[in-house]
Parts: sequence; C-alpha cells; structure tokens
Amino acid sequence: MAEEAKDKALSIGKREVIITNPGKVYFSQARVSKLDLVRYYLSIAPGAIAAIRDRPMVLKRFVNGAEGEAFYQKRAPHGRPPWLRTVTLSFPSGRTAEEVVVDDAAGLAWIVNLGCIELHPHPVRSGNLEHPDELRIDLDPVPGVVWGDVRRVALEVQAFLEEMGLRGWPKTSGSRGIHVNVRIQPRWTFTDVRRAAVALSRAVERRAPSLATSKWWKEERHGVFLDYNQNAKDRTTCSAYSVRPLPDARVSAPLHWHEVPDCNPADFTIFTMPERFAKGGDPHANMDASAGSLEKLLEVAERDEAAGLEDAPWPPHFRKAKGEASRVMPSRAKPVARKPRVKMPLIVVANSPDKRLALAGLERWKEKYPEVAALLAVDDVLIDSMRGRSSTWTRIRINLRHIPEAIRPLQETPDPDDDPMRKFRKRWQRKKR
Repeated sequence: MAEEAKDKALSIGKREVIITNPGKVYFSQARVSKLDLVRYYLSIAPGAIAAIRDRPMVLKRFVNGAEGEAFYQKRAPHGRPPWLRTVTLSFPSGRTAEEVVVDDAAGLAWIVNLGCIELHPHPVRSGNLEHPDELRIDLDPVPGVVWGDVRRVALEVQAFLEEMGLRGWPKTSGSRGIHVNVRIQPRWTFTDVRRAAVALSRAVERRAPSLATSKWWKEERHGVFLDYNQNAKDRTTCSAYSVRPLPDARVSAPLHWHEVPDCNPADFTIFTMPERFAKGGDPHANMDASAGSLEKLLEVAERDEAAGLEDAPWPPHFRKAKGEASRVMPSRAKPVARKPRVKMPLIVVANSPDKRLALAGLERWKEKYPEVAALLAVDDVLIDSMRGRSSTWTRIRINLRHIPEAIRPLQETPDPDDDPMRKFRKRWQRKKR
C-alpha cells in the first residue's frame, strides 16, 4: 500500500493531475490506497475509457473509502479542470444536470481522485442524449442463489440474443451477478429500449422458469432477476473494469462467452486485472462494431402486449406509464375480483444506511426467533438496497409465508430503525393531502 502523505502530481499524456491524500486507505483488508486505485485504472485505461468515452457520468463518490458511505453526484463538481467536458442531461422529474464526460486517462484519474471507486456512465453518447446505444441486461441473483445459476441464466440470455440477431458482451458485475451489454443502433428512445428489455426478461423467464424471473417486487422473485429497469432513463450501472467496494477490491471483469461457464468473480481484482489486460487485451474491444437492431425484440414485446401482458412496473420516481401494471407491492395490494393476489406476510426487521449494522440486526432477530429462522427459505430474507435522495441504505424484510400462523412474529420496531427517507416521505404525504 502506498504511504505518501503529500499530494502527488501525475503526468498523464499532456496533462497533469494532482492526487490529493494519495496514501489514504480505500480498502483496508486488501491494503489499497487512493494512489493504488488511480494506478490500477491507469494500467487498464484503454479498456476502462472505451466503456465510458463520450458518455455523461454520475459520480458515485466514496470519499471515506470503500468501507464508508457513498453518495451520488449528478452535477459536475465546481473547480473541475477546463479540459474536462460536460453535457446537460434532462431527467424524468423535469430537472436537468450538467454531468462530466470522461474521454481520456487524465479525466479518469481526476474522477478517481474524487473518490469514484466505480464508474457509472449513462447508456448514451454526448451527441445524442435521448437515444441509447446500449441495452443493459443486469442479472441480479436473490440471496441464496448459487453462482452456477447466474452463469446458466447468462448463457440463456446469450442464446436468446442470438435468435434476435443481437450480440451480447458479458462481464462479471464485480459483486454477485453478471451484466450483459448489447451495443444497439441509436434509433430508439429510452422507453423503447426499456420495453425491449422487459420483453427479453420475460422471454428468458419463460425459457428457464426455475432459474430466472422478471418479477419487479422482491417478495415475488426467485432465482436470478433480470433487471429491465436498468434501462430506464436516469439509471446507470457500473462499467467494465470498475472496481467494486468489496473487501478484496474486486473488479467488474469483461469476459469472452467461452469464459462464462467456468468464471469465478473472485478471480478478478485490481491485483489480477492489469496482467490479464496486458496479456489478453480487452474482450470487449470490438463492441462498437457490433451495433444491432431492436426490431425483432420489439416484435416480441408486441406479441406479449397482444397476449394481455401489462407493462412491468417502473421505478417509483417515474410517472405512471400507460399500460403499466400496479406499482403496489403484492403484500399491500387490495384484492381485485378479476385477478386476485395473495398478500405476502412481510415484516421489516432492520433499516440502516450501514449494511453491516442492518445485517447485524437480522442476526439479532434470528437469535430472538430461532424456531422461525430455522423454517425460512433462502429467498424469504429480502435484503433491499434502497435509493435515497443522494445515497443508498439497506432495508431487511422477512417473508413469513412458510411460517405457521400460530408462531409468526408480529411487526416490531426494526433494529436498527434508521430510515433516511422517512422524514421525506412524511413531508410528501402531507403535501398530497
């Protein structure tokens, strides 16, 4: 780990970038400093820049390192260097934001110096902000799902994309899942691209119903969730070569398809990726040459709609869309005569901006109710990463569907009970009255 205490100037191309507090620890277990992180990104810069070049970026900043709380910064920081580009994006809320565009290694080092451990580009280019050139498929396993199932779903995605005349480019998410990015012609709106993603998610679910799900509500999910809403207008995912805030400094690693059946996400860290990149180059180097059409996938969407399938739920801060299914989670939905739904018996056991504290609260709840805990299935524990106004927080719920009613615990005050959005929701509810 680097031990420098003074600011360090790096000459990168024709530019100079100052790294402040270069010895600041960013990963204590892996013994990685801020300067180590910058040097990692510079070592694989051609690959990392290819994934973000000419794209506006949300800055997800970990100013206290990977173990500290992160916050999202949409607006470009004041005091940025004059050579760093920006573009102005509009959002579903009607607001706009001037966001950073990184085109070279100097810009990459500059945002990493701000605490951007991972990189979050939008799926559009700066010259065409309303038409994505990337369809993003996020395979997100529910708790307890084994890694082999994630890989199997990824291969189902590959096969279906090929039937649609599209090429997918896989990468580990750097956490528990796999991302498959598809370069597309920038002819369709965000709404169209999301509609295509919904159709793909449902198609893969039909092909592998025991492994994959397109269900938005976590209480209804099983196996691997295909998160179609990552294609909604203001959503971003971590890009190729991004470092993730895990103790081993794991990386979102681009893969060849032949590597997927045997890959292990733990093999790809900031310590192993530079050598892999130097020897084998970037597996996604030819992605821009493979832009495809969404026409066949949108035909699948049309058939689903003609068969009576409603639009899948959008993220909660979007306006209600025409044809959208109910946004009320099934456990709170009122019975409907034509299509009754079973309410799930859910209780909240922990709320906290610190995931570790929330998980500790879950363990205390299990110790308090050992008989109940022994009867829970792996997907009965719902660990939700909730988005606040500028940061994330963790909510943990228990689905008591497998617990006999006679021994089901009642809803108690969660432990801990630190919900950062509670005051905001109360103010919003008062305004609605």
